[in-house]
Amino acid sequence: MPRGDKSKYTAKQERKADHIAESYEQRGVSEKEAERRAWATVNKDDGGGKKAGSGRGSDTGRPAAHKGGRKGGAAAASRSAAERSASARKAAATRKRNAAARSS
Repeated sequence: MPRGDKSKYTAKQERKADHIAESYEQRGVSEKEAERRAWATVNKDDGGGKKAGSGRGSDTGRPAAHKGGRKGGAAAASRSAAERSASARKAAATRKRNAAARSS
């Protein structure tokens, strides 16, 4: 199999690579570089294409593309202290109300 041959990838992996490449292109990355990055991400997520043997090469449950906690807090940071405080009071009241309803 020559280098760069994609015949051993599943349809799901190919779709995943297409979506990743589209996302990079929308952000101004060249088509060729977007393709390269997309397949690198699929390889990192899934360990490459399909492999011989029963039950191998199917798990896609640990994607490298998760942003983790890096995106968190952006919404809160753009709100004023008064808005955050009001939201916190409302949440506390809801928790208190729900706890009372469960205990009775």
